Amino acid sequence: MARPLSDEKRSALMSAGTRVIATQGLAAQTAAIAREAGVASGSLFTYFETKKVLFNELYLVLKAEMASAALKSLPRNASIRKQLFSVWSNWMHWAITDPDKRRALAQLSVSEEITPETRAASRKHTAGIAELLEQCRAAGPMREASMGFLVSVMNSLAETTMDFMLQDPKNAEKHCQLGFEALWRILK
Repeated sequence: MARPLSDEKRSALMSAGTRVIATQGLAAQTAAIAREAGVASGSLFTYFETKKVLFNELYLVLKAEMASAALKSLPRNASIRKQLFSVWSNWMHWAITDPDKRRALAQLSVSEEITPETRAASRKHTAGIAELLEQCRAAGPMREASMGFLVSVMNSLAETTMDFMLQDPKNAEKHCQLGFEALWRILK
């Protein structure tokens, strides 16, 4: 009879995958991930059939965590601007609190290893953010742009904002606010 899989080892492999991808990129060897997790190399494949499966599961976990953090304590009765700022601010703080997660998610987001099914599943986690963006752009200059284009513009602005927040922590809140003001002008 096969031994049950350990949630602790699975979690360690996911955390190690995040750290290794953040520092070594998507070409990182599975042996490096296993070593970082403190498990035998073959053990990784007990939990994830292939490296691609690991990447897809890690992408979903990181997207869900990022979206959950961004939507935390959303002031639903506030103005649309205040709601969007809440999402923006929470997202920025999630990213600078754990830069490895941000870097790993950024790399996984552009990876061809992430399947269309995984990308579709991740949209369930970010649906609340997409709905808010849709409301914001409805009557603004971006109303004719595709949601994909708008999200790409927002992500580029977010990455720049995060970089400045990390490089200049003394002025992190100022950078967060300036990044949001730029996003708001794009939308409204």
